[in-house]
Amino acid sequence: MRRKPVRFLVFLFLSTLSLGVFSCKNQEDKNKNDKNLTAKTEEQAEPFFKISLAQWSLHKPIFAGEIDPMDFAEKANEMGFEGIEYVSGFYAEKIKNAEDPEKAMQKTLDTLKAKSEEFGVENVLIMVDGEGELASTDKETRKQAVENHKKWVDAAQFLGAHTIRVNLFGAKEPEAWKKSAVSGLKMLSEYAKEKNINVLVENHGHFSSNAKLLVEVIKEVNMDNCGTLPDFGNFCIERTKDGCAEEYPTYQGIEEMMPYAKAVSAKSYDFDAKGQETDLDYKRIMQIVKDAGYTGFVGVEYEGQKLSPKEGIMATKKLLQEVGSELNQK
Repeated sequence: MRRKPVRFLVFLFLSTLSLGVFSCKNQEDKNKNDKNLTAKTEEQAEPFFKISLAQWSLHKPIFAGEIDPMDFAEKANEMGFEGIEYVSGFYAEKIKNAEDPEKAMQKTLDTLKAKSEEFGVENVLIMVDGEGELASTDKETRKQAVENHKKWVDAAQFLGAHTIRVNLFGAKEPEAWKKSAVSGLKMLSEYAKEKNINVLVENHGHFSSNAKLLVEVIKEVNMDNCGTLPDFGNFCIERTKDGCAEEYPTYQGIEEMMPYAKAVSAKSYDFDAKGQETDLDYKRIMQIVKDAGYTGFVGVEYEGQKLSPKEGIMATKKLLQEVGSELNQK
């Protein structure tokens, strides 16, 4: 039998070796592609929004003296939140009663800003209450309310927040309310625009919970920095001692408000064994939010009785993450 030339055997060996290397390279590339695909899938599964903590969720322990409102950023960080929403009422009285209110306000803001930076949370907005009726039919009362709110616009700017949330209380008749609300809201929004701050109205009772009427006000103000803050659970228009006498349709109201929303409040009350909110269909609501193209912060605002504040906060956060991830895969 004739022996094959040495060159042929060397060529055969090198070809086999190259084929093995090529196969390994293919497998390595495949593994990388699989990892990239997995990473992409996981990335797509993230919620389409960011989650913040509304300070009102902690109102019980704050009122009980168990939590210092100055430690809000730290508490939010401990629960894994990336943004925080302040409530002006937790600071306003102490500032007002100080010997030098202006100095007390600045000291408060210095501390809050330092804490937010220390604990790595973003200051999102300030919910402002108790500063007068922006929708009062009395012109001077309305002007004074605007003046009272300005310090909170300045505070939001200092903290690096993008928004203050206001109430539109005042007039008792729909048309009078609408006219007065447009006037007060526009004056405040004009001031806030100079500071690059949004002025948002929450459905927070009375005519502000009539989403159709509220949207008419926002449209008439017609300013880029004036909008809405839809709250999932505040659609009671008229209350009596026995409860809500007139309520605006929740899902309809959220849908009507979302085109003008620059913040969203995820109200929660109670949860079933599967972690679903028992009063509100979160998947339906968050689909409305997603359809509106909203990708900003959604604030957790737990107001339930059965769970502790922390348990309720974490249950709400978990539900938002699950629903947000599910909807983001579609």
